[in-house]
Amino acid sequence: MATYTLPYAKTKIAVNLPDAWPVTVLAPAEAAAAADPLAVVEQALEQPLGGIRLTDFKSPKSAAIAINDKTRPVPHHYLLPPLLAHLEKLGLPPEAITLLVATGVHPPMPPQEFSWIVSPEIVSRYPIICHNGDDRASLVQLGRTERGTPVWLNRLFLEADLRLVVGNIEPHQFMGFSGGVKSAVIGLAGKATINHNHAMMLDPRANLGRYEDNPARQDVEEMGRMVDIHFALNAILNQDKEIVTAIAGEPRAVMQAGIPLARQIYQVEVAKPFDLMIVSPGGHPKDINLYQTQKGLAHAALVTKEGGTMILAAACPEGTGSAAYEQWMEGLASYQAVFERFEREGFRVGPHKAFQIAHDASRMRVLLLSQMAPDFVRRLLLTPVATIEEALSLALAGLQPQARIGLMPLANATIPTLRA
Repeated sequence: MATYTLPYAKTKIAVNLPDAWPVTVLAPAEAAAAADPLAVVEQALEQPLGGIRLTDFKSPKSAAIAINDKTRPVPHHYLLPPLLAHLEKLGLPPEAITLLVATGVHPPMPPQEFSWIVSPEIVSRYPIICHNGDDRASLVQLGRTERGTPVWLNRLFLEADLRLVVGNIEPHQFMGFSGGVKSAVIGLAGKATINHNHAMMLDPRANLGRYEDNPARQDVEEMGRMVDIHFALNAILNQDKEIVTAIAGEPRAVMQAGIPLARQIYQVEVAKPFDLMIVSPGGHPKDINLYQTQKGLAHAALVTKEGGTMILAAACPEGTGSAAYEQWMEGLASYQAVFERFEREGFRVGPHKAFQIAHDASRMRVLLLSQMAPDFVRRLLLTPVATIEEALSLALAGLQPQARIGLMPLANATIPTLRA
């Protein structure tokens, strides 16, 4: 018997597997954390990429920074203090530097939660405003991209003299990679913008780890140019969500430098698909809700056999994270019904999660270990389990002697690829 651990919420659970089957762990490569993260961030700010420096901006009257919400493990406590100090050196008083919480279509964060993502000192010193993609009055339309996306963006961000983004470069299931301008042009966008852009996930080139010819991601890059985002500060994290390095400068230059580094850590090659995959999105905040958890399902499904089994351990303390998704699923009793309704009604953010889950779960058995009520999980067309032991008992029953078992403890941050 061998014991493995999976992140689950803010703790870990033990997974005991018999020796009868070989187990392959698919996880990001070991990468040492920066010995002095603040110094690494400061160095990135002092040596920015793309021929642009913050000191190039003479006497700005205001600055706006798009920061990620509670669903992303962005190390703001290291990234923001040096950046804010640089902005103040430009002559900007704290009250002229606004932090905009880039929620996209996630539920807005109330002010009492701001200290969950930034330090109390920052909360008390700088204006912090949470974006609301449903509030048309807070948005400005800039036109359309070449791919037809209507660009509605946060007015406060657009009106700032200096526009910046802060985040992580990490794998994304259909954008290829997060990071760069995405924090603003999706995180601070209106629902119509996100709907049109995210509908490109149906394009066969919109997939995990693909960037240069990914239509969804390149649409985002075009929006970034339309908005004229001046500066990006991005981190690359290791398996323990610690800063390995930081990159700053012109947003596209940051992405071009960061993606190869991210691949070295996050990409894992396997010989062939697995009969059983045991998966965690990565614990909190990656499993804060099913909306985020679905990404781990999608990543692991890439290397799970048709007709195989996946055990998905994701706490989901905030439920699905999308009321629109829940409402859309009411009355649907099969994945075929999901596909038919989705095709009939067209793409909409929220319901798109139903399609994404059905796309993968329809070709395998998914056993979900979560904090959600079992009846509720069944209404989402997934199979609930109460314990990891129950899940293993169901999954191992009848497993053939030649079967292969894979374990992905950090699925949201892993790019599994099949060897050619």
